[in-house]
Amino acid sequence: MKKFAREFKEFISKGNVMDLAVGVIIGSAFGKIVSSLVDNILMPFIGVIIGGKSFYSLNIRFHGAVINYGVFLQDVVDFIIIAFCVFLIVKTINALNKKVNAKKITEEEAKKKAEAEKPTKDQELLMEIRDLLKKNK
Repeated sequence: MKKFAREFKEFISKGNVMDLAVGVIIGSAFGKIVSSLVDNILMPFIGVIIGGKSFYSLNIRFHGAVINYGVFLQDVVDFIIIAFCVFLIVKTINALNKKVNAKKITEEEAKKKAEAEKPTKDQELLMEIRDLLKKNK
């Protein structure tokens, strides 16, 4: 039992698990914000366009059962907006990473170029010998 508890503690304390937990919490809060945007700002405008009805009130009665397709449509709109926002965030992060990586590559290339221009050990020894010979003449 102690081994199991230790393994669980190690699993929980790993960075990836903590990052995932933070991502889930932030994602949940982000989902609420987007849902509020859709429910309280966008959908009233769409409701006016479709004749003053709320998506939530759209339904079909079928043999005594009520099919609330409006709620489904609302969830689809929420999903599309959330997916679009996540797409924009990922696209922005990728663009920033690309710039950072390009800068790193440029710095690495400059270092390599400087190292390539720097004389080798053999060349340094030959230059020292040349300088000593000049000095002794």
